This record gives sequence, C-alpha cells and structure tokens, in this order.
Amino acid sequence: MRSHIASLITNRTDTSDQPTNPSKRHALVAITARITTLDDPDMTTGEWTTHRRTLLQQPSGFDPSAVHRYFDRYVWDLFDTTRPFLQDPRLSGQCQERAGVNKLIFGRPAGNNLAWLSPHHDTHPEPVPCDQALWHLLVHHSYGASGTCSMRTAGDVSSGNATAGPLRSTISFHPLGRTLYETLLAGLPQPADDWPETADRCPWEEPELPDPTAPLPPVTWPGRLLTGRSRHAILLVPDHDGRHVTDAYLTWATQHPKLQARDPYLIHHFDPDKPVSQRLTPRKADTDRALWRDLDALLLAGDETSAVQRPAVFSTVNDLPGDLRARLRVRVCGFDQDGKTNNRIWFTALTPPIWPWVQENDPSVAKRIAECRIAADDTGSRLLKVSKEAWHETAFPPRDTAGGKKMPRRVPAWTLRTSVQYWPRAEATFWRLIDQPSQPAPPAFAADAVTALREVTRPAIAQHFRAAHAVARAVATLHRASKRRTTS
Repeated sequence: MRSHIASLITNRTDTSDQPTNPSKRHALVAITARITTLDDPDMTTGEWTTHRRTLLQQPSGFDPSAVHRYFDRYVWDLFDTTRPFLQDPRLSGQCQERAGVNKLIFGRPAGNNLAWLSPHHDTHPEPVPCDQALWHLLVHHSYGASGTCSMRTAGDVSSGNATAGPLRSTISFHPLGRTLYETLLAGLPQPADDWPETADRCPWEEPELPDPTAPLPPVTWPGRLLTGRSRHAILLVPDHDGRHVTDAYLTWATQHPKLQARDPYLIHHFDPDKPVSQRLTPRKADTDRALWRDLDALLLAGDETSAVQRPAVFSTVNDLPGDLRARLRVRVCGFDQDGKTNNRIWFTALTPPIWPWVQENDPSVAKRIAECRIAADDTGSRLLKVSKEAWHETAFPPRDTAGGKKMPRRVPAWTLRTSVQYWPRAEATFWRLIDQPSQPAPPAFAADAVTALREVTRPAIAQHFRAAHAVARAVATLHRASKRRTTS
C-alpha cells in the first residue's frame, strides 16, 4: 500500500482514466503540498508562487528523501488493526451488520437490486483484489450516496442514514501537465488568508480516530479541503491471506451538517437571491451535455458576483512557467449520479491546450467563445420548446384538448430526436464560428436547429396534414428569435 501510493507520486506519466481519478488527485495533491512544503500557511502569495515556479523548473521531480520521510510518518496499510488507511476499525463493533462486498464495488448490483446484466449477486459475492478495493474506497469517500446505510451506534447516536459525499454528481476539471510532477504542482490550489488558524491534517495524519458524535473540525487548507470532507465511514474485511477484500462495513461518518467549502476543481453557479450558505452550487455531471459547453466557464475570469465561476485552481495558471502554461491541458472527470442510488455513468475527456484563450491572455477570443456557447444554448432551449409545441399541435388538435383535457407529461419523441440531431451540428458550428469572429452566431445555430427539426419531422409531414403547419410555425419562431438576438 505504501509503496503503491509512493510510486504514484514518483511516476513520471499520468494516463489514468479510472473513476477514482478525482479522488486520487485530491489525495496526491495534498501529499504533494506536504512533501514540497507548499502547505506553509505563513508564506505570502508571492513567496508561494515563487517556490512553486522553482520546483517546476527542477527536472528531477520530487526529492526522494522528502517523499520517504513523509510516508515513513503514517500508516498506509489497508488492514492495520488500529489505523487502517482511510477506514474506521470501530465499525466492527458499532455496526449491526456488514454491507457486503457488492455494496462496496461501484457497478455491482447489491441488496434488492436486480442483476440484469451482471454475474454478481449477494448470494455468491466475489472477493475483489486489494488494489481495486482501495480505489472503490476512495470513490465512496468522494462520491458516496445519501440515504439508507448500515445501522451504526456511536455513543448515544444510533442511525442508519448517511449524507452524500462532497463530489457526488459533480463534474471536475484538473490541470494536466506533461508529467505527473507538473500536474500535481499545477493542480495545487493557492492558499488564502481566510482559512481557520488551526492545524491542517489529512485523515491519515490525525493523531486519533475522529469522534463521530463530535462537531466537525473546520475545513482547512489544503489537507482537510481536499481529503477531509468525507461523509462515510468504511471498514474492509480481508480474506485469510490479505490479498482480497471479501466484505465491508459501509455507514455514516458524521451526522453533523456539512461545512461550507468550495472545491477548487469544480465550476460553481452563483445565485445572489438565495441565502448566503446556498448561493454557490457546483455544476452537475450530465452525460447529455457536451463538454465544449463548459469551455467558456474555464476561460472567463469573472469576479465574485459572476453567475458562473471557474474552478479556483485555474486562478493561478498564469503564475506557472510559460512553457508549461502553453501546453497545459484539462482533464475533465464527471460522474453522472443521482443523490441516493443511481450511478448512471462515469466519463472523462481531455481538452487541447486552451490557456492561450483565457480572458487574461486573449479577451476577444474568450468573449467570442462565451458568445457562441450562449447562442448555442439559447437556440437549443428554444428548439426544445418549439418542437414540443409542434408535436402537441400535430398529435392533439384543439378538439382533443377542449374541456380542460390534460396533455401527456412525457417528453415528445420529436423533442428527444431533434436534440440528438442538433447538438453535434452545433458543436461543428461552434468551432467554425471561433475562426470566423465577424459572423453572427444566432443565425448559424438557428440554421442547425431548423435542419434538425425538418429532418426529424419529415416522415410526419408526409403522414399528417397538421404536421406541416405546426413545423412551419416552429421554423418561423426559430428564425425570428435569431434575428432579434442578432440585432439586440
């Protein structure tokens, strides 16, 4: 376990696409801060920036002696009897029952869920190798579900409910350098002046196991911010030789409310009309949303009142050495989930070097990208509306809806199919418009929407006499809206 994590730190390549990627990166970045002393809260911003630039100019990477000194200090054993890594050994006495290895492993059906397309079931749970169990352990700490879990009794608190992990359902954006050494240093968020004046510790650095009934320690930088906000407690059960995990306890770690913290790798939406504690919400992972629609949120600097705020870690990109900044890409990691049960799909993406386009370097390109993205989204939303109206007009004439008869609430087939047709066209148009800054964006996206709508409705127009009129009305609405937006 120790040698495995140490090898991750000293590895020169960075090609992992596993679903644990953000969880792993959070932990490795926190360890990087410790090894390089970039976690010193007494450093000024200028001293911190200079120290990081100096480290990035060292071709040898991390100091091996500093790496070993750090790893010699703590326990890195998954099955240690007193401090198993990121686990709580007290669960064997505090939980009434185990959750089962299938509950630990994402993607396996567990409990009463049906095993339609999986060979796994709770009557014959298959053990999992320790290295895989480690990654699922990390995933639960970051993306764990809310809702019912194993009953745990700690002190006078007895509960079987947990709250969601800090990254659940989110999409995160991580700077990616040419080597893992560059990636970890570039991904370290800058210190601020408003962190609490208390010792900052990662969970494995705490001198004692946390009291699940006590108030949470304040979020501090960088250890607790990156690794100390889990809502779940886990204990792995090994087989006889410790090579596999055969079972697990999985329950809540605390019943106290979440502490406010802004994850440095997430895009946040700001709503000034909400209470202060709810004004910032992270952008959700959505497999139906193309990733190029997030590009402007990474490029625009904005301010504290902007409706969309880019990940805080990118606020220091311009302090990196020029050769690294010019080649820096972005690793995108999203986990499309609901709050409690469903884990729909994990996805990743990798951008080309985009930092020459950021607002601080080329404000005209950044503004053009934002303008085109907004025009594409506006047209896409309008296409959904007019396609739904046209379908209802065709399928349900006035005589069928007279007398207050309710329309079906399901999304019409036209709406779903026009979205599938529109967004690939819109992406091609988006990149073309970036190279043609003088061309108005709304009419170009309106043309894509009209093409998509006509292709989807062509069979219906041949079969239903009301369809042609309804589609013509929808097309006219799309063109009028694009003209208004172009002249406004």
